[in-house]
Amino acid sequence: MTRLSVNINKIATLRNARGGNNPDVIKAAQDCENFGAEGITVHPRPDERHIRYADVIALKDVVKTEFNIEGYPDLRYLKLIREVRPAQATLVPDAPDAITSNAGWDTLRHAALLKDVVDEIRSLGVRVSLFVDPSPRMVEGAAKLKADRIELYTEPYAREYHVNRDVAVKPYIESARVATSLGLAVNAGHDLDLDNLKFLKSNIPDLAEVSIGHALICDALYLGLENTIQLYLKQLH
Repeated sequence: MTRLSVNINKIATLRNARGGNNPDVIKAAQDCENFGAEGITVHPRPDERHIRYADVIALKDVVKTEFNIEGYPDLRYLKLIREVRPAQATLVPDAPDAITSNAGWDTLRHAALLKDVVDEIRSLGVRVSLFVDPSPRMVEGAAKLKADRIELYTEPYAREYHVNRDVAVKPYIESARVATSLGLAVNAGHDLDLDNLKFLKSNIPDLAEVSIGHALICDALYLGLENTIQLYLKQLH
């Protein structure tokens, strides 16, 4: 079964635009779980433009499914992981001013940086996932670093899906095959939606988890949050 982890960053963006606590990010996370989500994802950034570090701490004892904290492994992020001990830490190579994730790790070039970080996080009992492009070489690099999982960066797949979906999904099938052969579980995320999710899942049957935020929240504006989560689950299950 592929788990659906809902990224609630966009709910925090809406709250921050007005100030106050409407919508309530903590309640939204609880509601997502009650509506069927099998995980909650957050990606705190240094400028706290959406999820704040205080939100992550507050969510620590609230999330009852799997809590996934994404981020660049700087000192503040690692301190957060030590304090919260989420189910999963997803390491991304974003610059501090990045609008959103736009590339995966070069697991070969950044091996020295990542090795100590992966070892430290795993020593806390936290699963480590490395955000990578769909490249067998990058997957092999992640395995050498002893990561538990990879998260395939799916923006290129989503972009090409409506042009030629068979071509679009091919590197993901190959990368997932390599990951599985090396003992890595496979996650996926970025620009996945109700149009392209089912095809990805059907081609990567062992897909462990997808993390979806922007498209899901956009759909919820029209379809309602509970109904939207159920529709995404239907694509996966």
